[in-house]
Amino acid sequence: MTAAFSGCWYLYYGERVASPFYRNGNYLVIALFMIIYCACCNVYEALLISMKPIAELIYSQCLAAMATDGVMFIITWLLTKELPKLWPLLMTLGVQLVLSTLWSYSANHWYYRTFPPRATAVIHDAREGLQELVQEYGLAKKYEVQMIVPVNECLQDLSILKGVKTVFLSGVHSHDRNIILKYCIAEDIEVMVIPRIGDVLMSGSKPIHMFHLPMLQVRRYHASPEFLAMKRLMDIVISLLALILLSPIMLIVALAIKLYDGGPVLYSQVRLTKDGKRFRIHKFRSMRTDAEKDGVARLSTGDNDNRITPIGKVIRKLRLDELPQLWDILHGDLSIVGPRPERPEIAQQYMEEMPEFALRLQAKAGLTGYAQVYGKYNTTPYDKLQMDLTYIAHPSIVEDLKIMMATVKILFMSDSTEGVAEGQTTANKAN
Repeated sequence: MTAAFSGCWYLYYGERVASPFYRNGNYLVIALFMIIYCACCNVYEALLISMKPIAELIYSQCLAAMATDGVMFIITWLLTKELPKLWPLLMTLGVQLVLSTLWSYSANHWYYRTFPPRATAVIHDAREGLQELVQEYGLAKKYEVQMIVPVNECLQDLSILKGVKTVFLSGVHSHDRNIILKYCIAEDIEVMVIPRIGDVLMSGSKPIHMFHLPMLQVRRYHASPEFLAMKRLMDIVISLLALILLSPIMLIVALAIKLYDGGPVLYSQVRLTKDGKRFRIHKFRSMRTDAEKDGVARLSTGDNDNRITPIGKVIRKLRLDELPQLWDILHGDLSIVGPRPERPEIAQQYMEEMPEFALRLQAKAGLTGYAQVYGKYNTTPYDKLQMDLTYIAHPSIVEDLKIMMATVKILFMSDSTEGVAEGQTTANKAN
């Protein structure tokens, strides 16, 4: 990918900058491309050949290339002091897409010829069905599940794990998990742990020393004032710029909704944010005006929901219905990154079965979040809670930027827009 950009730079852009570089200057520009591209690949998980299907590898690498080429075009613009021609970079992007496709196919086939599937055991307790996930996500070529054992049977005879290379611990309580974990480490067996809520909370602990003993200090979400100030500044700047740049699209969407049925363009709902505070979130209306005429709060079931208008299906697919929330961010009710806000009625249903659901209200709600980027729309509430708590446990501007960039990736992925299955308003802990 860097070689393709290098050719474009040397053959066209390099000699057209205001003060053409000598050798070291050109090397620096090319090195900058490589650094930015590697960072984008990390965000989009574009090089995980053993974990991602080929199509997703190509998609992720294309996003990384487009993002990097875009940044380099801006840098070239600054160096030339006038708007450079775009066609050389577009040709380069075309070459990069071909190279990405060739590399993804060849790397995938090389990897699985070189590394056979790992003998795998699944140890489960409260959560079953992990072997189905291995198949669903195309990881059967990496993990060959040879045994599925309830945790109590495994504890009776840990030697049954001899010969396996990887053990998945699914929904296993900490006491039992620690026994198996210590055995696996001693036997050089890789362990993949699906955490429970307590494990996620512990992941944000701060190591300290007290009484000549190592301790882990766990507290409620306690972001530094500097982090909160920077996060708010980022919210203001990005939402304001986005409103200006996207205003033509927002106008077109508003006109389409109004012309379709004459109803209101926007609708608002009460949602929950930090510490249970209520606020009104705004969206472009995508459903009929009588969608909840009986007053009962319901989650959308995606394409199967007959309350969604034809215009609504389009703007939901492209996520355009979310654009008015930029005003909520600018106003301060919402952040760009944070746990997605739930309606009080829906949150109450979750908390009746899963009181820990209230823990996600430690931080301000966001337009996008960890659960939206790394989960699916129909991921169970228990798993979404774990993802939200993972984000809350590690407040970081870098993490916020990664989630913002990764959000671009999910915009055109179908599984990120799936609806919630009928009846899945419960805190189901199993897939």
